Amino acid sequence: HQYHYHNLDRYQDVGIYQCMAYNTVGAILSRRASLQFAYLDHFKVHTRSAVSVREGQGVVLLCGTPTHSGDLTYAWVFNEYPYFVQQDNRRFVSQQTGNLYIAKVEPSDVGNYTCVVMNSITKGKVHSSPTSLILRTDGVMGEYEPKIEVNFPDNVPAAKGSTVTLECFALGNPVPEITWKRANGVPFPSKVKMKYSNAVLEIPSFQQDDTGGYECVAENKMGKNTATGRLAFYAKPQWIQTMKDTALAIEERLYWECRANGKPKPSYTWLKNGQQLLSEDRIHVEDGVLSVSALTLSDAGMYQCVAENKHGVIYFAAELMVLASPPDFTGNVLRALLKAKAGTTVTLECKPQAYPIASILWKKGNLPIHTNDSIAKSYGTLRLANVSKSDAGSYTCFARNRFGMSSTTGRLLVTGKQERATVPQGLDMEIIVGESIVLPCQVASDPVLDVSFSWAFNGHLIAKGDGHFELVGGVTGDLMIRNIQLYHAGKYICVVDTDVESLSAVAVLIVKGSPSPPDSVTVEEVTDSTAQLAWSPGRGNGSPITNYLIQTRTPFTVGWQRVNTVPEIIDGNTLTATVVDLNAWVEYEFRVLAKNSVGVGEPSPVSVKTRTEDAVPDAAPGDVGGGGGSRSELVITWEPVPEELQNGESFGYIIAFRAFGEVSWTHVATSAPGASRYVYRNDSIAPFSPFHVKVGTYNSKGQGPFSPVVTIYSAEIEPSGMPAGVWARSVSASEIEVNWQALSFTPERVLGYEVVYWEDDTKPETMGKVRVPWNQTSVTVSGLAGNTQYFLTVSAFNTAGTGPFLPAINVTTKKPPPAQPPLNVEWTLIGFQLSLYWEPVLAMESEQSEMIGKGTLNTLTTTNSTAELTLPGDDDDYIIHIQTLSEGGLGPASDPIQIHQLSKLVVHWVVVIVWLNKKSVQLSL
Repeated sequence: HQYHYHNLDRYQDVGIYQCMAYNTVGAILSRRASLQFAYLDHFKVHTRSAVSVREGQGVVLLCGTPTHSGDLTYAWVFNEYPYFVQQDNRRFVSQQTGNLYIAKVEPSDVGNYTCVVMNSITKGKVHSSPTSLILRTDGVMGEYEPKIEVNFPDNVPAAKGSTVTLECFALGNPVPEITWKRANGVPFPSKVKMKYSNAVLEIPSFQQDDTGGYECVAENKMGKNTATGRLAFYAKPQWIQTMKDTALAIEERLYWECRANGKPKPSYTWLKNGQQLLSEDRIHVEDGVLSVSALTLSDAGMYQCVAENKHGVIYFAAELMVLASPPDFTGNVLRALLKAKAGTTVTLECKPQAYPIASILWKKGNLPIHTNDSIAKSYGTLRLANVSKSDAGSYTCFARNRFGMSSTTGRLLVTGKQERATVPQGLDMEIIVGESIVLPCQVASDPVLDVSFSWAFNGHLIAKGDGHFELVGGVTGDLMIRNIQLYHAGKYICVVDTDVESLSAVAVLIVKGSPSPPDSVTVEEVTDSTAQLAWSPGRGNGSPITNYLIQTRTPFTVGWQRVNTVPEIIDGNTLTATVVDLNAWVEYEFRVLAKNSVGVGEPSPVSVKTRTEDAVPDAAPGDVGGGGGSRSELVITWEPVPEELQNGESFGYIIAFRAFGEVSWTHVATSAPGASRYVYRNDSIAPFSPFHVKVGTYNSKGQGPFSPVVTIYSAEIEPSGMPAGVWARSVSASEIEVNWQALSFTPERVLGYEVVYWEDDTKPETMGKVRVPWNQTSVTVSGLAGNTQYFLTVSAFNTAGTGPFLPAINVTTKKPPPAQPPLNVEWTLIGFQLSLYWEPVLAMESEQSEMIGKGTLNTLTTTNSTAELTLPGDDDDYIIHIQTLSEGGLGPASDPIQIHQLSKLVVHWVVVIVWLNKKSVQLSL
């Protein structure tokens, strides 16, 4: 149930609350809930006095934190937002006092300082009035030994698993160096972090081993000073022993004990139906133990054990039921007919349900049964040893208490000794989920006996038709279990029934699988880089859990990622861990997976989304560059910092730049987190002037790091000179070669030359351009139309654009070659003499035809439609093409002619056939 408060008052409604739940059984109290209000009042509005110090002197600027409730964080602004004081070995902002400490004042420290306080819960933020820091003119402070101004208490209590932060900072000249050590001399473990030039010692996931003395040493060449203190371990109570819901008979004695761990040791109280119990009469309460003698019906109800120390209180509840009823044999009567072999032992059980316990009387027929050598009685049990035919008959058990009496009757039939049956001994088996197994069951019996087999699993008869189970033995009772699952683990009993007895064999089946998912993943404590998790274990599923794995997911990751933890390896008995190396101000989800010898199980349910605390940015923008732009501009670009690395709200960039030779930087801030470009305009900027540039970051917590300094040039102006001596000639139907003279001198930078070409002003779609480097004075423009006039200009260019050019020149490309290849090519070969014939190609003007033997360097050119050539006397094969040739270049080639070595070997025979049947020769060749 939830209770909603409206119009809360932070003075009247603060306090401890508890909820009581009750029904007809009783009542219990909830755990205690503490209601507090987080707030942060404004600073008192008044002008703060200026602080006057000598250069070299140390100074403390007081924040004067206003009235508040809830954790606070502090930062200081220097002169104006967002220029925060950068903490280093000389300057420190204490998160305990809120004050700003400057170990040694320098002239650059002069200015106005404003304390910024933020409530970590409400996120409310207030600013103090500025405090002016000025330098005195009566000299410089001399050197002096360190004076520790920020230290930690003599005794610091710390909870298990929490993050402990110790501060230590000293004033001094020269600036002191801070070091830390433990009183016992043991080195710090790897999880311990030093921050802000060692002014802060941070211990994540605090454990018992971390307790003890700690020492901070501040030292310079003038001397040293130390501060010491102790870390004490404390823990809230945790249950190690609790009671269970209990049902006892009236007049019996109740004994309950509960135990809890904790430091300091917890104290205990007991509640009944929400009211505290004290020792009196039948009730005794002492140190976690509750005993009640001679229970009555009025003792029934809900009880709670409460364990408490100064760090916490826990409750555990259980129900006590007090029972009173006459004897009842329902569900537990004697068998109507019990068969037994002569010579065996028969046990008859009489176990009525009775509160208080009933007295028992046995009768055979109408006669009471007395004990002798073969008859033994204990409460509710009658044992007949070495039975014979005379023991057969009717047996009755009578039960009586003060609330009434009841009885049950059964008949014993004794058979001869000739029957016998045996079964194998029980066995234990281990198997992995998904496998199959056969459980054997056999019996040796007299052939005259009817034998039947049945199997029980964890006390329940296995029914036919279950897809996992099948009897496969035929004359035996072997049971096959297919595709075993975790729920098949347990005790299997093979029952062999004959006319006279029932035998059984037990097999314990251990099924192993990967662990069940852990549960109840909670985030208990969060810093800017860590999160402490706790969870409850899942089942080991037949194999103990060996270790746990933690995964996390953020809006910036693809799927789930493994994370680093303290401890690095989380063993199966550990249910808490601290996730480290997280990004500040990022919303995380966590899940936990368990591992055993079989494998890794399914993940736990996802934790509630939790955002890490904010922090000063620790990432600088990358890939800082720039250049270009328009006249009188300095263009600065950078790679923006990803959102997951911005570490807090109000993220922005600080752009710093200065011209070569200047000492001071110009700073400009932009509050756009996604910004990647800044343009500085000033008419005084000379073209292509070098600047030193760096880009930093800031957020609501303070200023982050700057990128490395890079050199960027201001915008240049386009070249003023014009290339001279421009001329061009047509190389082919699709190419024009353009030439010019390089610029001998120009005050502007020249990166290269640009050739622009077009057909005429009415065809802008024909315009094209080609660029070449500055050391090149010619270029061939290709991809042009044949027999077409083109206009061309040449100009120099740089990053600012292209310069002027001379009036355009014009050149006409050559006519294209004929588009038709030579047709009807014929050839004859006599010896090594090859004759070629083809039909002339008709074109607008005279062309030449060219015969090319590919694979050689020989080219034959002729204006005729025939050609004669002598082939070399080697063993090579030849491929011959015939093409047209004109000023515009080569036309398409004829189909290839292949001349093989075989042609030359049978040359005389070929000649004969040529003359006899020319057509045949063409086809044969």
